[in-house]
Amino acid sequence: MVEIHRWRKRLHEIIFEADTRLGKSFDVVLIVCILASVAAVMLESVKGIREIYGDYLYAAEWFFTILFTIEYCLRLLCIGRPLRYAFSFYGLIDLIAVLPTYLDYLLPGARFMLVVRVLRVLRIFRILKLAKYINEAELLMKALRASRRKIAIFIYSVMIIVVIIGSFMHLIEGEDNGFTSIPRSIYWAVVTLTTVGYGDISPQTPLGQTVAMFIMILGYGMIAVPTGIVTAELTSVSPKKVSTQACLQCGAEGHDFDAVHCKFCGAKL
Repeated sequence: MVEIHRWRKRLHEIIFEADTRLGKSFDVVLIVCILASVAAVMLESVKGIREIYGDYLYAAEWFFTILFTIEYCLRLLCIGRPLRYAFSFYGLIDLIAVLPTYLDYLLPGARFMLVVRVLRVLRIFRILKLAKYINEAELLMKALRASRRKIAIFIYSVMIIVVIIGSFMHLIEGEDNGFTSIPRSIYWAVVTLTTVGYGDISPQTPLGQTVAMFIMILGYGMIAVPTGIVTAELTSVSPKKVSTQACLQCGAEGHDFDAVHCKFCGAKL
């Protein structure tokens, strides 16, 4: 394992972990800056606000971009394997968060892509030390993977239902009542079955209204099906403890509570 100097290890504790006061303060300030930068970009997209405060918002955007660029470089500097972190999920998000402002010189308007910075707020799980929430998210993913075939069959069944009902409604209502084609009628069936109900198309004949009532009631019943499937799988998944410690070499998280080595790169924790 590559030896990490004391100052790099200290910098790693502050930037990547939240077990110390400085580390927690760093992450809190980082999240505040992230939210402020996203707010600045969103406000700049409003014409009335941009005309009055455009210069200030543009200056704030550059301030946050330079700040996040320095933070990104420090992350690469204090980690043992910078390339591994650079191509990780958070590493790519960190990079995408600063690129649009620089690309704006080549592609005007690209800076509005800076809203992706909000994804970095996911680090809040480390600050609050909510390891149990990280663990529950892992359990949910396992349950979804285990139930993917059942859910796929359910979605396939729903697709068959909406195609049949859409075709039937096209015959009942016809073009005069807005059901101009089978695809448009299928669109109405999906909107009605999911209980969204835009109201841009509605049946006018008594038979069509009766079919619509049947679809509405069926929609409420179908909502419970995928929920029951996932819930059944959740009860069969056993939880395990997850540590909030980040790897010194690759910056990866989500290790087992009693782990000694990183399960992603093999470095000692």
